[in-house]
Amino acid sequence: MRERAVSGTSEGPAPAADLDRPVVTESEIDTSPRTEPPSGLPYRSVFAAAPLAMAVVDREGTVVSANDSLAALLGGSPDGLAGAVAADLVDLTSDARTWHAYREVLRGRQSRLRCTRRLKHPDGRSLWVQVTVAPLAAEADGVLLSVADISARRELQARLRHLQMHDPVTRLPNRTLFFERLSAALEAESYEQSGTGRIGLCYLDLDGFKAINDTLGHRVGDRLLAAVAERLTRCADEAGHSRTSIPLVARLGGDEFALLVEDSTGTEQLAELAESALRAIQDPFDISGQRLSVSASIGVVERHAAGTTPTALMQAADTTLYWAKTDGKARWTLFDPERNAHRMTRQALASTLRPAIERGEFRLEYQPLVGMEDDRLHGVEALIRWNHPQFGVLTPNRFIGLAEEDGSIVPLGRWVLRTACEQARRWQLDHPDEPPIFVSVNVAVRQVWDSDLVADVAETLAGTGLAPHLLQLELTESAVMGSAGRPLQTLKALSDMGVRIAIDDFGTGYSNLAYLSRLPVSVLKLDGSFVRGFQYDDREAAARANPADEVVVEAMIQLAHRLGLTVTAECVETSAQATRLRSIGCDTGQGWLYSRPVPPDRISELLGTPDVQAEAGVGNP
Repeated sequence: MRERAVSGTSEGPAPAADLDRPVVTESEIDTSPRTEPPSGLPYRSVFAAAPLAMAVVDREGTVVSANDSLAALLGGSPDGLAGAVAADLVDLTSDARTWHAYREVLRGRQSRLRCTRRLKHPDGRSLWVQVTVAPLAAEADGVLLSVADISARRELQARLRHLQMHDPVTRLPNRTLFFERLSAALEAESYEQSGTGRIGLCYLDLDGFKAINDTLGHRVGDRLLAAVAERLTRCADEAGHSRTSIPLVARLGGDEFALLVEDSTGTEQLAELAESALRAIQDPFDISGQRLSVSASIGVVERHAAGTTPTALMQAADTTLYWAKTDGKARWTLFDPERNAHRMTRQALASTLRPAIERGEFRLEYQPLVGMEDDRLHGVEALIRWNHPQFGVLTPNRFIGLAEEDGSIVPLGRWVLRTACEQARRWQLDHPDEPPIFVSVNVAVRQVWDSDLVADVAETLAGTGLAPHLLQLELTESAVMGSAGRPLQTLKALSDMGVRIAIDDFGTGYSNLAYLSRLPVSVLKLDGSFVRGFQYDDREAAARANPADEVVVEAMIQLAHRLGLTVTAECVETSAQATRLRSIGCDTGQGWLYSRPVPPDRISELLGTPDVQAEAGVGNP
């Protein structure tokens, strides 16, 4: 007939699984002295007529007498309660801690006990009551048991908690309740005692919702969110139909939803759930007479619950959702540890890039630019390397993009420019009998926009004593072609200064070649993809070569020469390539046939060498 009490739940009556949990807490066991109730006839009159349900209990725990209020509360008569075991009436034996505290009060070793219990009335309804046990006056042996009906208060608390834990628009659990459930699912006792010991999460974001919200208004947007919530709930119900638990669907805020799968059986289960959610959302919605279409991107994470925290799981889900967005939207993407490790490495590099410049962790290597006609060293390209204390030596493709994003390319570019010019001047002074070689430095577009490149170059040349014609600045084809305004003015000012301007990776940007005649450019560097199609030393490779590449390269070289430009071929790797490039008029070659990027002292050894290819001793890769 009686049910055990439980602590507060998120909504309505406590679930059956919670009925065995004790309610008494340390704050409910009060050992402070209390004023003893008066004795005598007035006391008995008050006892009988009081609206508070009470009973006098002897030291053995037996009800001596009960008032009408207690009888009405428990269902019965005062005389019928006399002689009953008080602890059984209000369920004080259900947990050891409460039972021990009650017995201590009976023995006079503790002044009072207060606890909360859930009882069942004979008519079938449940009651939440607060039970208090306190000693009677010294001359009246025994204790006073009082029982207060707090069902209305508990119901109000449950309603308030439901409002606090649920989203008013979709009526789904909100972020607070979601994280409460997630944290509980990741507690060791939750997955060690039963289940698969795994957990899965589909983190969902609507594609195109903002446009609908902005154009049709928040009222329509809210109705769309509610409709999406209904479809996701239906997907979760269908997914949990043949399983022990139904995935929890929650709205985390905005147009973000989550489907939490406790005791998941593996990635296949999560993939099926994600596919089901995508199909459900892709069907058009009829909102207020308007036909609306949205899609969703979903990040899927599935792993062992052991060793996982709510923060780690949500970070992985958020990262995977970002991948789904960047991969094209309207899709689900599974978390990839290797891809995430690369992302983490990228973040680590970005956060240490600026301090690394100040700490001097960068160095330059130089790759020879060799004349096709005389095989002599004419210049070098400065190539930056990062001596990272954790990841080792990093090439530019690992960090230049990051430097352009956060603006650190400006101070880094200044360092490269100054270091390369100083080195070129040092070679000139150390080898006064040899023709001076030029140094080619790569320049990012952001350096043109975010700094005064002309002033930086002028200051560097003046400080190092290097002649302007011995400095070549390389910009990518996409950055140079179509330049207008400040970029074009900068290029003209540098050219007027005597600095050579080169277009790097030429031939890959589908440029308007006629625009070349209006640019202050002196050198074209042919992209290596064209050179790789040239004749190779072995017949098998030659058979795979594209003869059209030779035609295109020859045409570009002839055009460049007609415009007064010189041409450098990148990625020259074989003697056959060099021979063919020489025959069609290419001016300079760069590649592993001559040398890989090397330290400055190796360039010093190559100066004055009549045959750089033979002297370098590097050969084919």
